Amino acid sequence: MPLPLGIVSFFVALIWLYTDKIQKAKKMLIFALVWMFVWSYPPIVDNLLYKLESTYPALHHPSKDIHYIYLLGGGHNSDKSLPITSEISSQSVVRFTEALRLYKQLAQAKVILSGYGGLYGDMPHAYMQQKLALALGIKPSDIILAPRPKDTHQEALKAKEIIGKNKFILVTSAYHMRRAMIEFTNQNLHPIPAPTNHLANTKHIHIYDIFSSHTLYKASILWHEYLGLLYQQLINLK
Repeated sequence: MPLPLGIVSFFVALIWLYTDKIQKAKKMLIFALVWMFVWSYPPIVDNLLYKLESTYPALHHPSKDIHYIYLLGGGHNSDKSLPITSEISSQSVVRFTEALRLYKQLAQAKVILSGYGGLYGDMPHAYMQQKLALALGIKPSDIILAPRPKDTHQEALKAKEIIGKNKFILVTSAYHMRRAMIEFTNQNLHPIPAPTNHLANTKHIHIYDIFSSHTLYKASILWHEYLGLLYQQLINLK
């Protein structure tokens, strides 16, 4: 990720400085500063992220013959004293809101809620989303739980088991949609992308906002997704 790599570069520069390798230290220090500037500068990161997020357009009006909405998993907080919307991460709430919007447009759709609990505590993420779904009016009979998938590949396998060859709506964050679509189509499934939770801001970029921590967060997401895409290509080559 950009931040750890930047910090490591600074430490290497310090080590070379204290071992009297002055020229190497200067070069590494310049590299570290430029590196941190690039990956925390909104005009660069937001435009790169926008290219990734704009791969698929938003789904405004789904076809009425769709019977499944697959909502990919996200993160949550295991603190049961919190209200439902605080237990689930903000990006998961945004994803869920999109799935709910599409569900209300379809007369006979079932919502598949996915995600295990290994990273977040004992409660699978699918069950956390079920609590939110029931609270917001989704019928219990319209909810299908998939609490075992640990990643997008396993979610695609679960979709194959539940949905088969039928078309379905796939809901996830816009930055993750390209990678998710590859995983699902590799299983000969027929997902209709419904990207949401767009993070890139290309309309109101502040060119003087340098070393932005929020932009560095978006850069980490960007790196994560492109590394995932690269990994997919390597696996497909095999």
